Amino acid sequence: MIELRTPTQIEQMRPAGRFVASVITALAEKADVGVNLLELDELAHRMIKDAGAESCYIDYHPSFGAMPFGKVLCTSVNDAVLHGLPHDYTLQDGDLVSVDFAASVDGWVSDSALSVVVGTPRPEDLALIDVAQRALDAGIAAARSGNRLGDISAAIGSVARDAGLRANLQFGGHGVGRTMHGEPHVPNDGVPGRGLKLRPGLVIAIEPWFLHTTDQIVFDPDGWTIRSADGSRGAHVEHTIAITDGDPIVLTARG
Repeated sequence: MIELRTPTQIEQMRPAGRFVASVITALAEKADVGVNLLELDELAHRMIKDAGAESCYIDYHPSFGAMPFGKVLCTSVNDAVLHGLPHDYTLQDGDLVSVDFAASVDGWVSDSALSVVVGTPRPEDLALIDVAQRALDAGIAAARSGNRLGDISAAIGSVARDAGLRANLQFGGHGVGRTMHGEPHVPNDGVPGRGLKLRPGLVIAIEPWFLHTTDQIVFDPDGWTIRSADGSRGAHVEHTIAITDGDPIVLTARG
């Protein structure tokens, strides 16, 4: 069921957005050559505890997961692009790492992600991150009352196609509210003018993710970590936004 939030409720969601943004910023600053993925998860865990927030991930167990997630952060490295389960891996020079974090504050959820390169970057990785960020910006710009869900998807997909990339449609954005994942699904490509009419009060996470040379994915045996089928690297970015009578509100805006 798709739920619309009142202006008062959207104001109540702002603390969760600010908190998630602060954690994502701290993780991006912490990620560096020699840092273990478990250290990033521990940092997020401490920040959750200190803020009196609640993790959306640790007990999360959808149908595709082999087990409850068990961590509070997704860390996806190089050819992993989504739902990376933190494990004993130390970041190396040139690694492309995506961090995805969602938490609940006072019963309201926000969700955000970013990708960074640690150490010496490959130009093609920086270009991939830039495409993902521009696609996110385009999707947010299309998230206006009176438009259609397909307008958001088409805006994202257009940026990808212009860069020679293909969007996988199995995983994308989603509704956000009292829980992390709700309706509607927000694909990363689509047809403008089609789909749900956007109305004030709709709160969604928009999350473009792309792979260098494919749109095909495979799952690790853990049932969580999603990788490119051909070993190419991926980038993933995400914001939680609220649609209003005017400009959309980016609840997880950083800085």
